[in-house]
Amino acid sequence: MDDHAEHRAGPRGERVRLIDVATRCGVTKSVVSRVLNNDPTLTVRPDTRQRIRAAALELGYRAHAGARALAGAEARALALLIPDLANPVYSRIIRGAYRRARHCGYVVLLAEDTTDDQADEAFTDLVEAGRVDGLLIASARPGHRLLASERLAHVPHVFVNREVPGSGRNVGMDLPAASATAVRHLHDRGHRRIAMVSGPAELYPAHARERGFTGQMSELGLPPAVARGSFSEEGGAYAATQLLANGSTPTAIYCSVLSQAIGALHVIRGHGYRVPHDISVVSFDDLPLAAYLDPPLTTVAMPLPELGATAVDAVLDQLQGLPPADVAVPATPTIVERHSVRSRTERSS
Repeated sequence: MDDHAEHRAGPRGERVRLIDVATRCGVTKSVVSRVLNNDPTLTVRPDTRQRIRAAALELGYRAHAGARALAGAEARALALLIPDLANPVYSRIIRGAYRRARHCGYVVLLAEDTTDDQADEAFTDLVEAGRVDGLLIASARPGHRLLASERLAHVPHVFVNREVPGSGRNVGMDLPAASATAVRHLHDRGHRRIAMVSGPAELYPAHARERGFTGQMSELGLPPAVARGSFSEEGGAYAATQLLANGSTPTAIYCSVLSQAIGALHVIRGHGYRVPHDISVVSFDDLPLAAYLDPPLTTVAMPLPELGATAVDAVLDQLQGLPPADVAVPATPTIVERHSVRSRTERSS
């Protein structure tokens, strides 16, 4: 509930608001909202509950339909927290979650995780006020204050595309397998000096994809070369610059996300190399944009929309009373071949 309400006008015609009920009863708006929405986690005296309901009836307070859609046990709203709205990987997860939620009669509220304290506090307050039915937490930022919220234990939630060990609420895919598939694809085409543009080491998706890369390289008896940057064009350019400056130019580069690959392509050309004649490039995730780059980019396709949809299903299962559980989305990484990879002989590699 909020201050926008349908109402019976008072003696002076003023609108009856949630704050009016709270003031009459000497409690906060949050307490009034949670009482009127039968929040089972609220601890309040029975006589206080009765007093609040009586005041709401006397004043003629009635929640606006739009407010009801965002409040209480019948909110029919899920909140999705993602680390970066600009990251195309998450745009596909969002789409899958949105479509599944809409099909099930729910709306999805989207929040971008940042280090800004005000944004952090706003999302945590949204949760602690009970204004959503469930949470899909795709942010990989360690130490998020939401994880320390006592309210979280009472809200159905899952962790998407990240892993919280021991939570029993992780919804993910085999990210290391995607990187291993990219390495094998390049190795089968004669590449031996294969490098990776990875993401920030503290982020779970970056760590998982990097683990798959280094593991497969070691299995093939090849030395892994890794440089890290942010999940952005700038981050890809930075990491690619490091790889080209280390004295052993790779014949192929695997990038963690498409935006990094775009930055890497820019740097490769800036150093006078041609793609794929001198350096081949492969990227995690397949987006339509990949087909329109120069050259069209070979990618590793993963069912990211299905990941978002599965996360919604897992939260809705909890709302139905089922216990939380880890869910692994079946995913066989698929190489989408375009023109950014060139086969090499061992002599030229």
